[in-house]
Amino acid sequence: MSGAVAFAVAGAALSLNGVLRGWGWYLPVLTTIVVVSLAVAGLRALRSQPLLVTLGAFVSLVFILTFTFFRRDSIVGFIPSDATMAALGRYLRRASETVLSESSPVAPNAGIVLVTCAALGLVVILVDALALPLGMPATSGLGLLAVLVVPAMIKPQSVGLAGFLATGAGFLLILACSQWFAPDSRIQADTARNPGQVKRAAMTGAVALVATLLLQLVIPGFDEGTFPQGSRLNPWASSNGLNPMISLGNSLRQPTGDGRITYATNATTPLYLRSVTVDRFDGDAWSPDDRDSTRRAGAGRMEVGHEILAPEQVREVTAVNTGDFTSPYLPVPYAPEAVNGLTGRWSWDPATLSIKGTDTNSRNQQYLVRSSAPKLTTELLDQSSAPVRGIPDEFIRPPANVPDIVRTTADSITQNGRTAYEKAMAIQRYLRAGDFTYSLESPVQGGYDGNGLSVLADFLTQKSGYCIHFASAMAVMARVEGIPSRIAVGYAPGRLTGATVSVAGQGALPEFEVDARDAHAWPELYFQGLGWVPFEPTPSRGVVPPYAQDSSSSGGASTNDGNNDGLLPTSGATAAPAPGPAPLPLPGTGGTTSGSQLVPALYGTAAALLLVLVAATPRLFRTSLRRRRLRGPARNGQAARNGQAAQKGQAMAPLAWAELQDLATDYGVRPVPSETPRTFSARFRGSPALIRSDKAGPEASEDLVHRTAEAAVTDLTGAFERHQYGRPGSPVETAGPAETVRLPDPSAADKIRAVRKALRRNAGLPGRLRADWLPPSVMSRFGRIAGAPFRAAGRVAAKAGRAAAGSWNRARDGLRRLREG
Repeated sequence: MSGAVAFAVAGAALSLNGVLRGWGWYLPVLTTIVVVSLAVAGLRALRSQPLLVTLGAFVSLVFILTFTFFRRDSIVGFIPSDATMAALGRYLRRASETVLSESSPVAPNAGIVLVTCAALGLVVILVDALALPLGMPATSGLGLLAVLVVPAMIKPQSVGLAGFLATGAGFLLILACSQWFAPDSRIQADTARNPGQVKRAAMTGAVALVATLLLQLVIPGFDEGTFPQGSRLNPWASSNGLNPMISLGNSLRQPTGDGRITYATNATTPLYLRSVTVDRFDGDAWSPDDRDSTRRAGAGRMEVGHEILAPEQVREVTAVNTGDFTSPYLPVPYAPEAVNGLTGRWSWDPATLSIKGTDTNSRNQQYLVRSSAPKLTTELLDQSSAPVRGIPDEFIRPPANVPDIVRTTADSITQNGRTAYEKAMAIQRYLRAGDFTYSLESPVQGGYDGNGLSVLADFLTQKSGYCIHFASAMAVMARVEGIPSRIAVGYAPGRLTGATVSVAGQGALPEFEVDARDAHAWPELYFQGLGWVPFEPTPSRGVVPPYAQDSSSSGGASTNDGNNDGLLPTSGATAAPAPGPAPLPLPGTGGTTSGSQLVPALYGTAAALLLVLVAATPRLFRTSLRRRRLRGPARNGQAARNGQAAQKGQAMAPLAWAELQDLATDYGVRPVPSETPRTFSARFRGSPALIRSDKAGPEASEDLVHRTAEAAVTDLTGAFERHQYGRPGSPVETAGPAETVRLPDPSAADKIRAVRKALRRNAGLPGRLRADWLPPSVMSRFGRIAGAPFRAAGRVAAKAGRAAAGSWNRARDGLRRLREG
């Protein structure tokens, strides 16, 4: 069974390829699964108690995780220490940062692989517990399903054929082991060895397979594709906002046009709507730094936190209607000076001017934005060579572990640049050159669909990607060359709707629209005296501003092939729709989608499995103990089939009596060590736990239940007395008062069930819950087990004390004799 469980979980882990990049993570995962399964098999082979088997599995999981990830920070290589705990905290923070800031497939760093190994180790323990001690092998599929849900929600190709087939084969092995090697002794015919069982299993599997292939076509939440390949579970449907937990590539490959935003502006051209700024770079990926401690309440008056020395300012008025767009961040043109008409509480960041809701979001907001930005020219930017000052260090600091290809590429393409502006233009020109192409498929096929540094290195090698890759590349290379940078997330300029909107003091303004297809990311570089300046390195997306155009380029076109499909209109013209785009996989931007939900999928699964196992341990132990007792000694089923009913009944008597005492204990009637079996039986039959309660009413059916239970107690007591005190080999008879009710099948198991039924009928809901989940018979055993080391230590201490006292007495007597001599 342990081998079947290991095979099933290892097969399910195959589906995580694509959630984690490459296959380097699979060896430690496989090692963890095998070690935990071997520990379970070894303890069970030694006939350990189910609780000890589960505890041993947990210990083995801790040891193998420590040996794999914290060997240098542990005792003798596998025992955790204080240094291990400190390293664990660092690994967990690394894993959290990875899944929050990267889209799938995420980089398989040590932190995320540790979490994956721990989660799958817990799945092994859960599946094994369900398959054997709890005797629910079919339910063990829930543990395997918990693993498959992760890729089903994140990967565009879903679980994948290999992972699905391996998991299914492992699950069938678990079911086969549970029936083939350990058939239920109560089933007299048609076990797993019966050909009829095989035929029915094949028929059931065929029906399930057909239903799986057909029902997905009508079940909401499945994307297009043939299960399991390409059929992706998406219970949240499409997203309506820039969501941090969605994979950008997945959304771009399936544009839906949701989250429509309309705006009317007096600007001469359509505007970029900026929602959030991503400026913190911790070495693996970009992420927003909300700086909550420095945010200012209200958006009625805002001001940039740096000096602006441009001779001319461009002031614009924009009326925005967010519609169904849902995000904690507000989309506005840069740089906003005032936002009026909002509902709810909002705050803004002086460093980035991003506006964030305190207790609300952007859905169904209608507001007026007054924005102001310097009128930029090539000459102004080229002359802005003053040292940078007055901005936070996180905008300036380059990452410490920049790949060599990024640094050498930046140095080579900017070597002729005299000023920051010339270097910025060199980087933009390099990324927009014909060597680079805009592609949604290449990053997935090449395994670099994300925004980390390793992804950036792959992008520069493959020279193909989409907006997040181009924006990240320019921002990182700018920092390497000493230019402060950050990434803006929002929407590229949209399309005219043909309608107009009346704005007070402005008259009728042309209306534009954007939706999820226009979501975009672009870099912003800082120039002293001019502020943050947007650039557009992504070919075929957005518009290159006039100050960032090469003299050879025509207008604001942004295409790869030189045509004018990317041209955006001046006021009154009809805009061509901007193709492509969707939500960016960066943290903190709201919405509801599936994307990189590895934290809840892994952390949540691990925590839930751990809680379930801890909570179910007493019930698991009690159920397993009852089942073993009622099955009787080993091979009792074969003995019964051989006609050895008498020997079976004699062997069952002490087991049934032990179960009867534990049942009584669980429902409040504890045995007293000094009682004889007959005395305990009489007290139990007369207790309120077993006799019919007055509240039960005089119904004949209830009276029959309790009279049957009394008869069962009497019979079990008589059988136990004859087993203990009768002549060996005497036939087993069912004794009891003549007026008691006889059971249709006077087996010990049926008598125990009759007693349990009566006890549960008399016990209220709290009593039943206590007997099921915290049975006193089990808790007392746990107490004895937990106290055993202390009792042993006490005995050792007492023995040592007596030995020390004896030595002292002998030494004292010797000294006395010396003095007397």
